[in-house]
Amino acid sequence: MKPNSGTLVINIMNGGKAEAYEGVYQCTARNERGAAISNNIVIRPSRSPLWTKEKLEPNQVREGDSLVLHCRPPVGLPPPIIFWMDNAFQRLPQSERVSQGLNGDLYFSNVQPEDTREDYICYARFNHTQTIQQKQPISVKVFSTKPVTERPPILLTPTGTTSNKVELRGNVLLLECIAAGLPTPVIRWIKEGGELPANRTLFENFKKTLKIIDVSEADSGNYKCIARNILGSTHHVISVTVKAAPYWITAPRNLVLSPGEDGTLICRANGNPKPSISWLANGVPIAIAPEDPSRKVDGDTIIFSAVQERSSAVYQCNASNEYGYLLANAFVNVLAEPPRILTPANKLYQVILDSPALIDCAYFGSPKPEIEWFKGVKGSILRGNEYVFHDNGTLEIPVAQKDSTGTYTCVARNELGKIQNEVQLEVKDPTMIIKQPEYKVIQRYGHVSFECIIKHDSTLIPTVIWLKDNDELPDDERFLVGKDNLTIMNVTDKDDGTYTCIVNTTLDSVSASAVLTVVAAPPTPAIIYARPNPPFDLELTGQLERSIELSWIPGDENNSPITSFVIEYEDGLHEPGVWHYQTEVPGSQTTVQLKLSPYVNYSFRVIAVNEIGRSQPSEPSEQYLTKSANPDENPSNVQGIGSEPDNLVITWESLKGFQSNGPGLQYKVSWRQKDVDDEWTSVVVANVSKYIVSGTPTFVPYEIKVQALNDLGYAPEPSEVIGHSGEDLPMVAPGNVQVHVINSTLAKVHWDPVPLKSVRGHLQGYKVYYWKVQSLSRRSKRHIEKKILTFRGNKTFGMLPGLEPYSSYKLNVRVVNGKGEGPASPDKVFKTPEGVPSSPSFLKITNPTLDSLTLEWGSPTHPNGVLISYILKFQPINNTHELGPLVEIRIPANESSLILKNLNYSTRYKFYFNAQTSVGSGSQITEEAVTIMDEAMASRQVDIATQGWFIGLMCAVALLILILLIVCFIRRNKGGKYPVKEKEDAHADPEIQPMKEDDGTFGEYSDAEDHKPLKKGSRTPSDRTVKKEDSDDSLVDYGEGVNGQFNEDGSFIGQYSGKKEKEPAEGNESSEAPSPVNAMNSFV
Repeated sequence: MKPNSGTLVINIMNGGKAEAYEGVYQCTARNERGAAISNNIVIRPSRSPLWTKEKLEPNQVREGDSLVLHCRPPVGLPPPIIFWMDNAFQRLPQSERVSQGLNGDLYFSNVQPEDTREDYICYARFNHTQTIQQKQPISVKVFSTKPVTERPPILLTPTGTTSNKVELRGNVLLLECIAAGLPTPVIRWIKEGGELPANRTLFENFKKTLKIIDVSEADSGNYKCIARNILGSTHHVISVTVKAAPYWITAPRNLVLSPGEDGTLICRANGNPKPSISWLANGVPIAIAPEDPSRKVDGDTIIFSAVQERSSAVYQCNASNEYGYLLANAFVNVLAEPPRILTPANKLYQVILDSPALIDCAYFGSPKPEIEWFKGVKGSILRGNEYVFHDNGTLEIPVAQKDSTGTYTCVARNELGKIQNEVQLEVKDPTMIIKQPEYKVIQRYGHVSFECIIKHDSTLIPTVIWLKDNDELPDDERFLVGKDNLTIMNVTDKDDGTYTCIVNTTLDSVSASAVLTVVAAPPTPAIIYARPNPPFDLELTGQLERSIELSWIPGDENNSPITSFVIEYEDGLHEPGVWHYQTEVPGSQTTVQLKLSPYVNYSFRVIAVNEIGRSQPSEPSEQYLTKSANPDENPSNVQGIGSEPDNLVITWESLKGFQSNGPGLQYKVSWRQKDVDDEWTSVVVANVSKYIVSGTPTFVPYEIKVQALNDLGYAPEPSEVIGHSGEDLPMVAPGNVQVHVINSTLAKVHWDPVPLKSVRGHLQGYKVYYWKVQSLSRRSKRHIEKKILTFRGNKTFGMLPGLEPYSSYKLNVRVVNGKGEGPASPDKVFKTPEGVPSSPSFLKITNPTLDSLTLEWGSPTHPNGVLISYILKFQPINNTHELGPLVEIRIPANESSLILKNLNYSTRYKFYFNAQTSVGSGSQITEEAVTIMDEAMASRQVDIATQGWFIGLMCAVALLILILLIVCFIRRNKGGKYPVKEKEDAHADPEIQPMKEDDGTFGEYSDAEDHKPLKKGSRTPSDRTVKKEDSDDSLVDYGEGVNGQFNEDGSFIGQYSGKKEKEPAEGNESSEAPSPVNAMNSFV
């Protein structure tokens, strides 16, 4: 038993058998005042026994004959649910000809050749133990005889012409008739001497089963089923007797008495047969309980006379018949207590003038004290019509006035004493808006102000709130809230609306509203456009149950024609004070026929509309109360979704107030498991929007319907929806997981789908967990970071992108439903092949000398395989950034430095360096360095350039060139040729093409192979960059901007982003033709 509790816990999870705890339990609670007992609690272990083995002979049946396949399921606790299926676990189709009886047998009214099969299998499902037992398959072979003889109906069940049926009050009555015959008979039910009960009668199993819910004694009688076909009819009469377990008429109630008082305990119950009443005192039959001279047992009543304190006890009333019993505890408490007042002393009550005042005086005592009220310290007792005295001691002043303020004294007295308590009452002046905001019409970009001047009780602190269209004011600095006004600056069209001033105190609240209409500047100042005046003289005529005619007289349209009238209604019965939209009619119409709903107390008002806006509402019409009726509609949005694995939560949207069509709105919630031929289970609930069905199997479909009803009857039959009981985690992991490595960064994983039954929920997809275990080029393990890919739906494969080359990976696959993930499949190990390495981590050039440089480098951060070598390429660069011949050196993978010798002094070199695996070369890293200059040679060059003879020589050469140019110019004007020209014509350079005559541009040099290096002496582009070599494994030449992504099935579309730096230029061929400008540059 739980500590400090009466709860008894029986736990067999850690061992023990349920059978050991089978029995009847009863709880007794006892103290010095008596003992109370609970109802009997019966504990029985659930049982799902196996089918007894039997030898089943094949059934040879002639076409047209009847046939009964017996199920005879094992007796379980609770009884099993029976259904017939084939070897493929498909339900056997049922019809008027073939159907399952209440006992589980399969009845054929007449057999047909298509009934021949060897796999009629009866299944018994034991819900409590969640097990299904299977009977051995039954074979049926139908042989044909020509012609097939037609036969009149005979009853297969029940047999004979009459039978008897006993059912308990409140249960569901099920009557069954299944007939044989050819053609297939049709079943009809009648009640002899009466009608089948409306709203409680259902026909099931193709009308072979009559179902009456919530039976009562009035349903007793003879029920006749009639089976008929074209050859005749037969019938069977079932005599139904409705018995009743005991039910309360008057249950005993607790009794509090003072010594010497009298009292009675009454215990009245009914049933069929009439229950017997027995009394117990403190859990002991009263006949053998300790005697008490103050009590007398008179059948269903105990009479107490002049009780004493020792008479306190707990009495139990037991009402029993052969169908059940009722047990109720009633505490008879004999107390002698002087009065006590529970209301705090000097409590202050504050009310508003002319409103009710309720002053409490909660008390306790035995005998029950008498309460008297006084006003003032020496005031007289309060009496008269201006006061109301409640049984709980509360004093009510229906209309409090100023002179009601003061001290009130409550006096409670009984024979054991007297006590009094004083409280204070203050009557405050009401809060009023003495200057209300007024309707305003303002032109755009003008200013407008609404006043709200209030008067209130000086002892109350008011707070003023402004609203626009029943919402907070816009967060706009144009709205200025003052002490008693609201000002709007630079009014715009969006400021149009209703503004409300609300004044609140701790005791009351008042409000006032005004409409602001924003208009454009009028074309003519003399014409004022405004909203129309409200309609008036509303009149109701032609009153019917579901319709009425409303007419009105329009108000002044104020220079803007009325375009329409809006009719609103108020339901004074369900939502008093709330106006709803009813309809809208053209402005030329002043009468309208309105459709009405039952059980609504209607009032109508009309609003006129023109281009300026809406008028104030008209005065309400007279009220019109429509009669009650059955609901016209059922709840909408019915859903069934389990919140736990063993329940089904049925929800719906409740009907609105006037949709109930009458008082006593309730809902009949019905459900049954889909495709099981279960009977509908129904329960009637109050006006709520949810019902929870417990004890359901995990994730099975249910047919659900919710029907509205009120005191006058039911709504039309609702439509059925399909819901599911709660999901549970999947039970089975995907099997046969296979991995196919596509390349060094991409793999494809396959798996077998799990059986849908093991998902136990809505299949959402599969999750693949994969992680890198280690890099095969570096045996050191690192922190494992798992990655997850989700594949929606019932996929059986997916792509794993972004893998690292030359690495070992593990993965597993899990199925996912709405509850979560199932167990993981065994980890699958796979390895990715080698890839090209990343660029070396660094390249440093140190120790420059006249003819050598020292290179140092770091291995690639991501080798992506086993490094086999490094490739070093370098070439000189002159002062004009032209590239010299390219030299390539292969370096062993275990080296990290190299000294390059035999270099030219004072020369800049460009180096290209990358690593290589068996797959290929990785991206390269570049660097430039310069060998140092010989100091002696530099000194000689400076000395020569400063000698006078050298300067003179250069001047003479320049003079000779000038003379030569003049001679050439003169000879050209004479039309002759000069030697230089002749030599040019005779020895034209094939690589120097003349300018094209048609466009005057230089001919363009084209090399057959784009990846050849630049010719020696050629010039680099002006930005001093080296043209990149085309990449064989890159997609950059096919366009950029393609976003990498995954297909829905997880396959990788992919993206190659970024361009590798191309290989340096090699060889000594020129990439462009030398021009005269180039020649001059070379000469200089």
